Amino acid sequence: MDELLAKVRDRMRKALEIVVQDIATIRSGRATPALIEHMVITAYDGTQRLKLMEMATITTTDAKTLVVVPFDPSVISDIERGIHEANVGLTPVTEGESLRITIPPLSEERRNEYIKLARAKLEAGRIMIRQVRHDAMQELKRSEVGGTITQDQRKVAEKKIQELTDEMMTEIDAVRERKERELTELS
Repeated sequence: MDELLAKVRDRMRKALEIVVQDIATIRSGRATPALIEHMVITAYDGTQRLKLMEMATITTTDAKTLVVVPFDPSVISDIERGIHEANVGLTPVTEGESLRITIPPLSEERRNEYIKLARAKLEAGRIMIRQVRHDAMQELKRSEVGGTITQDQRKVAEKKIQELTDEMMTEIDAVRERKERELTELS
């Protein structure tokens, strides 16, 4: 029983982590490495496709500026091209052996689009968590029918799984509130 609950908690945590990472990629007018670190860049004359975070150090110098310093300076033009081709509204400028990206302010229309996008991604996260709950409930019913647990044990476990689900939903709500606040702040 405890093993099932631990497995459910693990799967729900992973779903939440996926959602948090996904939400971090939504631009908010504030510079954060998460905006670009997962971009896939084609480098070395098209022979390799790597995530930007595997190719460079990404830092913020202030709330509006990202600095990308490639581990191998010979790929700086590949990184610049890759960021342009990603079509995310960011324009890198080469400065010696680094790239500087200034994050432009968001229009009101764009902010509203990003809020809708964030809500859609968060709803997908809710669905993933509910699916984990559903799978666990089915497993409990099979265990009861198979005779490995009693009806009382199943009910206790179902209650714990629901409490876990509610806890995860609360965390998703907190992520939504933070992201919406971030998106609506005028910078």
